[in-house]
Amino acid sequence: MEKSKVYFTRELKPESVVKIFKALNKELPGKVAVKVHSGEEGNQNYLHPEFMKPMVEYVKGTIVECNTAYEGERNTSEKHLKTIENHGWNKYFTVDLMDETGPDISIPVENGKILKEDFLGKNIENYDSMLVLSHFKGHPMGGYGGALKQLSIGCASSEGKAWIHSAGKTKDQYKVWGDLPEQDKFLESMADAASAVVKYFKGNMAFINIMANMSVDCDCCAVAEDPCMKDIGILASLDPIAIDQACIDIVKNSEDPGKEHFLERVNSRHGTHTIDSAEELGFGNKEYELIELD
Repeated sequence: MEKSKVYFTRELKPESVVKIFKALNKELPGKVAVKVHSGEEGNQNYLHPEFMKPMVEYVKGTIVECNTAYEGERNTSEKHLKTIENHGWNKYFTVDLMDETGPDISIPVENGKILKEDFLGKNIENYDSMLVLSHFKGHPMGGYGGALKQLSIGCASSEGKAWIHSAGKTKDQYKVWGDLPEQDKFLESMADAASAVVKYFKGNMAFINIMANMSVDCDCCAVAEDPCMKDIGILASLDPIAIDQACIDIVKNSEDPGKEHFLERVNSRHGTHTIDSAEELGFGNKEYELIELD
C-alpha cells in the first residue's frame, strides 16, 4: 500500500489550520459537518472556538457534536446545549447537536471485529462531507484521543457511545459502566465504529489533529491534569490512521521530558491497539510520509 501523506506545521495559529488544510488539496463538497470536541464544563484544556473560527469559516461548515454517555454536563441535550453556549461555540457558528432528538440511525460496520452496526445521531444524514478537527491529547480509557476517537466515540450518539464502550452489549448509558469489556475489545470497537463513519462519507472527509494543550486527560474530563508536554503543532491528512500514528510517533521522538508521562497513559491503556485494529480493517495506513510545511 502506498504511504499516506501527512502534512505538519509547527505554527500554532488559527490561520495555520487553514494553511495546512489547503495543503491537502481536498474539496469537501456540499454541506460540511465540522466535528469538534465541545469540552466538558470545568475542563481547562479544550481548544476554544476562536482557534477554530478561520477553518470553519473557510469550509463554510457547521459545528457538530453528540451527547455523552456518562454523568456530567453533556449527557443530555439540555445540559449539552448549555455547555456549548457557555463555551462560546454558538457565538461564532451554527451548532448541530446531532442526537438532540431521536431516533438514532444505524449504519453497518463491514467486517467489524466486534461491532456489526454503529449508532449515530440522525442529523448526520444532513451532511455531504465531514472535517474532523481533533485536539490530540491523552484519554483516561482509550489512552489517547485523535482522529479515530473523534470518528468513533465522537460521532456516536449517546446510545452509540455506550454501545462502543460496552463492545456491543448495551446502549444504556446508565448500565454500561457496571460491566465494561476487556480493554482490547473496547479499542477494537472504536476502530470498527471509525471504519463505519469513514465508509459512510465515501471519501468526502479530511482530518486535522492539533497537538496543543497535551494533557494525559481528555477534554471530556471536568477535572483534568494540566498539559504535561509543550505544544507541538498541527497535522493534516486524508487518512485518519496515518495522522494518529504520526502524532504518536512525534511524541515518541520528542525530547520533551513530559513525553514519558504522556506515553505511560497511552501504553497503560494499550492505546495504539486502536490504530493497529483500524489498519486491519483497511480504511487507512500506518505507513506515512510526513511533509513539513515552512
